[in-house]
Parts: sequence; C-alpha cells; structure tokens
Amino acid sequence: MSMESIAWNQMYRRMSAPDERRAFSAATARRILEFARPHRRKLIGFLVLSVAGAALAVATPVLAGRVVDAIVDGSEPRVVVVLALVIAGVAVLDAAMGLVTRWLSAGIGEGLILDLRTAVFDHVQRMPVAFFTRTRTGALVSRLNNDVIGAQRAFSSTLSGVVGNFVMLVLTLVVMLGISWRVTLLALVLLPVFVLPARRMGNRLAGIQREAADHNAAMGNQMTERFSAPGATLVKLFGRPDQESAEFAARARRVAQIGVRIAMVQTTFVTALTVVSSLAVALVYGLGGYYALTGGLDAGDVVALSLLLARLYAPLTALASARVEVMAALVSFERVFEVLDLEPLIHDRPGARDVPEGPVSVQLDDVRFSYPSADRVSLASLEDVATLDARGGEEVLHGVSLRAEPGQVIALVGSSGAGKSTIAQLVSRLYDVDAGAVRLAGVDVRDLSAAAIRDAVGMVTQDGHLFHDSIRGNLLFARPDATEEEVWDALERARLADLVRSLPDGLATVVGERGYRLSGGERQRLTIARLLLKRPRVVVLDEATASLDSTSEAAVQAALSEVLAGRTALVIAHRLSTIRTADRILVVEDGQIVEQGTHAELLVAGGRYEELYRTQFAETGGGVSAPA
Repeated sequence: MSMESIAWNQMYRRMSAPDERRAFSAATARRILEFARPHRRKLIGFLVLSVAGAALAVATPVLAGRVVDAIVDGSEPRVVVVLALVIAGVAVLDAAMGLVTRWLSAGIGEGLILDLRTAVFDHVQRMPVAFFTRTRTGALVSRLNNDVIGAQRAFSSTLSGVVGNFVMLVLTLVVMLGISWRVTLLALVLLPVFVLPARRMGNRLAGIQREAADHNAAMGNQMTERFSAPGATLVKLFGRPDQESAEFAARARRVAQIGVRIAMVQTTFVTALTVVSSLAVALVYGLGGYYALTGGLDAGDVVALSLLLARLYAPLTALASARVEVMAALVSFERVFEVLDLEPLIHDRPGARDVPEGPVSVQLDDVRFSYPSADRVSLASLEDVATLDARGGEEVLHGVSLRAEPGQVIALVGSSGAGKSTIAQLVSRLYDVDAGAVRLAGVDVRDLSAAAIRDAVGMVTQDGHLFHDSIRGNLLFARPDATEEEVWDALERARLADLVRSLPDGLATVVGERGYRLSGGERQRLTIARLLLKRPRVVVLDEATASLDSTSEAAVQAALSEVLAGRTALVIAHRLSTIRTADRILVVEDGQIVEQGTHAELLVAGGRYEELYRTQFAETGGGVSAPA
C-alpha cells in the first residue's frame, strides 16, 4: 500500500471516530480485560505475530539493498540468487504469518462480538417492562450492533495496529539511522507536511461526516416508523405524503452532496500526498545518491533508504491517530457497559423453588406498589433525551388484598388507570411489590423461580402481540416441545382451526409484523390458542376483548371459556357484560379495592359497580334489569 493510501485511510478512520475527549478509566480497562480473558492465548499469539510481521516488513528493503550492492560490486551470481531466495522466503513467510494473524484476529474479534452481544442480549431480557416502554428500540439495537463492533475493533484492529506500527517505527528508525543518520534526519523534516494535512482534513471532514450520519439516522427512523403497518396507516389517514417526501429527499440530497465533497477532498488530499511522497523519495535519492557518489554510502543503501521511507511515514501517521482510535474503542466499550450496568429489578433468589403441584391459588396481601423511576430502569442515551424524566415513584396501589381460590374466576373492574393491569403484572411478577406479598399456591412469588412462574401463569393482553413468524412458530413460542396434534387441538379449542386449514400455507402461514395480516379477532384467538397450548394453571386476561367488535368478541369469548375451564383466573374487563358470571367481582379505584361481590350483589348494593354498569348500558342503549 502506498504512503498516500495509508495516510488517507488513517485520516478517514480518524474522521469517522467519535470526537470525544475522555480520561482513560482503569475500571473500564479492567472490565475490558475480563472480556478478553477467554481469548488471551489467541491474543498473545496475535500480538507476537504482529511484531514478527513488522520485523519482516523492515527486513525486505534491507535485503533489496544488499541485492543492489551485490550487483554493483560484481559479486558472484550465487550471492544474488541466495539473496533473492531469502527475499522470496521472507515474502512467503510474511504471507503465511499474515494468514495466521488474520485467522487469530477474526477469532478474537468474532469471539468478542459473540460474548458482548450475548451478555447484552441476556441482560436486556432480564430488564423490567418499564425499560422497554421508555427505550427507543433502534438505540438499543445499535448497542448490540454498532457499539459492540466498535468495541471489537479495539482488539482486532487498534491493538495490533498500535503494537505493529510502534515496532515497525522503532526498527525502521534504527535501521535507517544505522545506514545514514543524515539522510534519515532530513527525511523526517518532511514529516509535518505529511502528517498535519491528514489531521487537519480529518478535523474538517468529521463535522460533515457526522452531519451525514445524523441525516442517515433521521431517514432510517422515518422509514422505520412510516413503513410499519400502524405507521403507514396513520400516514394515509392524517399524513402529508408530498411534504414527507420533500423532507426525505432534502436529507438524501444533503447526504449526496456530502458524499461528493468527501470524494473531492479525498482526491485532492491523495494528490497532494503523492507530491509530498515524491519529494521525500527525491530527497532520499538526491542526497543519498550524492553520498553514494562521494563514497559516503553504498548504492544498495540508497535503495534500502527509499524503500524504508514508506515503512517510516506510514506507522508515524497511524500512531498519530492511535489515540483517537483508542478513545473511540473505549467509548464503544463504555456504551456497552452502560447497558450492562443497569440493574434488573427482578432476580431469582438463591434456592428459588417451583410452584407446588396441583391447583394454584392467587393471593395479594396488603400490597403496595409504585412504578420505578426512570433512573432505575433506563438511560438518557437510550431514550434520546438530554436528561431522564424525574417523575415516577408515586404509589399506585395502596394496601390491596385479594384471594382467588383454585378454579375461581375473579374479575377486576374500574376506571382506566385505577390499577387493574398493575395487579395483573404483579401476579405474573413483571414487577416486585414495594410492600406486602403476592403468593401463588401460598408461596411468595419472590421465592419462586422465574421459569416456574412462567410455567404456572399465562396471560392474554389487549393487543394480542404476535411475532413476524408463522402461525406454528407463534404457537410453539409458548411450548416448543408441543406435538402437531396438540397444536391443532389448541386451535380447535380457540375456534381458529377452520381458518388455518383454509389458508394456502396452513400452519406455515406468516402472520406479518405484530400479526397485522390477521384480523383483530383472529389475532386474539391465536394468542388464546398459544395460551391453551401452554396449559398454565393460572390465567390472567387483561382486557382481552376490549378492542373487538361484537362478532369477534363472541368468537373470542367462546375461546376464552376453554381457557378458563378448571383454572384459577384473574379477568380484567372493560365490558362488564363479559364478567357477570365471575365467582367474585372486585371494583378497583385509585389503587384500592372499594367493592367486591357477585354481579347481583354489587348491583343491589348501588355503589360504584352499579354506576359503571348503568353508564355502560346506557351508552349501548340497553336497559338494566333488576337482579334475581
């Protein structure tokens, strides 16, 4: 690679690196070494071969000079042949070492990416739901991709580059000074002309490169939001396509202009460096040739010096930008560690146990709860805000107690925001209580393992979320070992088997992002089939029919009757007509249970439930009959 190409490469890497000034953190370094520890053998071999490769790179120009000396001195042909064979051997050895070095580099880099990605993915999965409601998905995915790769580059590129370039620089200087200290010092005079433009151009282009990155990110966010099914629907209903297209085109046009500008700067810079490198070579040949003619140098030394010149300027340019590359790698590591340092709120206690066998009761004893504040579950960088929202931490449940006996159906009703869904989330242990206890079969859920709770408790939410996968894949997500017969049985009981059979691809039909290729009722029945396949002992239904029309609701209610049969159930309902047959109805208002009883008892009592019931039936045009 020519000197100008290497210089441009260094300038571009410096230009692309984050322009952040950070002090070196010993704690960060220790954590980096912990991740590198499993790869230490490969890392040591990688560094040794990098040093050896740098030494071979210096040896080749020296041997070329010896060949010229042998020819000028009229040595025996055997000497030239031997030197040529040595040069060939060095080239072969260098190539072989290069292959091994690349294999080690790839192994270290990919292994580190695997370790970091796995660590972040596993850690994020343990985060509470509040983390995902606050975090921008794109920012989180970027940590798993861009920042992890940036951290990996510290080992696969930056570390070897610093070591190899430093060794090459020292060896080259030693050899050049040994050949002719005068020519070497004069050649170094041109160093500022070679290095400073790279740094200056990098500073100038860093700003517009970041501008291009910002525009690309904005276009990516715009495409992600507008190309999803809900986003596209919203744009068609309320959007201004011409204006959106103009905004997108303006950003794309600016990125194109920046690309042209960078290309022209690159061409101008490389051309200038070509001139500088030619001047440096001319200096070596002119001054070195003068000394050769006057007896101060051999002809071979002049050739060796000119070839060594590239080995001198290239590592100097690389080392000049090494600090920026190291800082960029540290920033990537710190951004990854930032996510890993977020403490999950839910942990399995040592010796966590399974839910006892048999029917399961659900009990809440004087439960008090407040949702965690933002600083406990999120990062400003993941929310794309300067500072986290300081709100949060207010108590939303105030001493709630209830008990559902095995096989009972308990319904929770009340105003929006009263705390019904919060109770459901505590039963599933998506959060832990601040005071009191939630018990399954008499055991505090904090003493149960997360896997045991997942097996015992099943939940159907209002949105009926599905993955962009086949019908079979969405069903088996709940129970991967289910047989084909069990899958079809769940579909039959969910009143969905006939629909699936009518589809051209049957169970292999892909439902689309969030299941948008199915109707609302079909999506909800598929989530019910998933629950039936799981066979939980406790069922939580959170507004499972709230967003459905009457026809779809009737089909879903029929499917829900299969789910509730013989299981302990908590049913949160907005439509009170769907829970009249519940064993007990609890009215939740302002985080407290204010009434409880059967449908008939609560109507007779004339309290909040009766008010909700009359209001709802007045809205639908129905009447309220007196209870029997």
